[in-house]
Amino acid sequence: MNAKIGTPKKNLMFFSGRAHPELAEEVAKHLNVSITPQSAYDFANGEIFVRFEESVRGCDAFVIQSHCVPINQWVMEQLIMVDALKRASAKRITVIMPFYPYARQDKKHKGREPISARLIADLFKTAGADRIMTVDLHTAQIQGFFDGPVDHLFAQTLLSRYVKDQYGTDNVTVVSPDAGRTKLAEKWADDLGGVPIAFIHKTRDPLRPNEVVANRVVGEVRDRLCVVIDDMVDTGGTIAKAVDQLLDEGAADVVVAASHGVLSGPAPERLSSCGAKEVVFTNTLPIPDEKRFPKLTVLSIAPLLARAIQEVFEDGSVTSLFDGNA
Repeated sequence: MNAKIGTPKKNLMFFSGRAHPELAEEVAKHLNVSITPQSAYDFANGEIFVRFEESVRGCDAFVIQSHCVPINQWVMEQLIMVDALKRASAKRITVIMPFYPYARQDKKHKGREPISARLIADLFKTAGADRIMTVDLHTAQIQGFFDGPVDHLFAQTLLSRYVKDQYGTDNVTVVSPDAGRTKLAEKWADDLGGVPIAFIHKTRDPLRPNEVVANRVVGEVRDRLCVVIDDMVDTGGTIAKAVDQLLDEGAADVVVAASHGVLSGPAPERLSSCGAKEVVFTNTLPIPDEKRFPKLTVLSIAPLLARAIQEVFEDGSVTSLFDGNA
């Protein structure tokens, strides 16, 4: 006999960076596993050290990290975790990025600019990642930057179900904050039963990031509940101007719904005072108490992440989580 036949076995191990431990704990609870213990700390000069306290040899490793402020530190920490797993002989490494870092830098607008979203994919591939799992990419083309499977999960179903349950679908218009999000608005409209859509026609100065000039509303919004949708809200300037514009055009109420609440700088103040009836995010990124306000609702993405992890681990279908539309 020239070969020894072993018993095939699979072992799921779950790992978490330090950026958003609450989300990781919730995902682990839904998976009915515990987060693998580790030592992680920063040296005096900012270097990061990670060591796992249990053997990871032959495991199916899932490494979650939310890339919030300081984003570069958390990206580096997750890269180091992946490298540690590869060197410790993990069988397969799945990187879970609920919010994909540098996603807005997905193409060159002018010469001599980077495509940083591609760089992130290259870094994780080089570190040893076999698979990436992420939620609501800024543009779907980013999936092609990674040379391997990418599970692109959608928070839209979670958000649209909440809007439908809270407000129904009568007299609702889905509003894209700019012309570039009309495809997303159409998907939202289908989720809500074929409601009409509108969009804000706006201009943006490419030399002045995070500053927007809103122009006019295209579509019927008067006396209707307008649901303004987007993938992320950073400084809140785009959304705040869109809400103002819709109310000026006679909208009965405005609800804001987005997957990622980045909420940089003046965003919480802008959103709390912009006139929106409610602002709804998921918890792909941590939203600390000081950034919360009375009109804010945060929905948990953890059940969706846990189901996707389970499907990947069991070689099932992630697409089935979205009725075949993923």
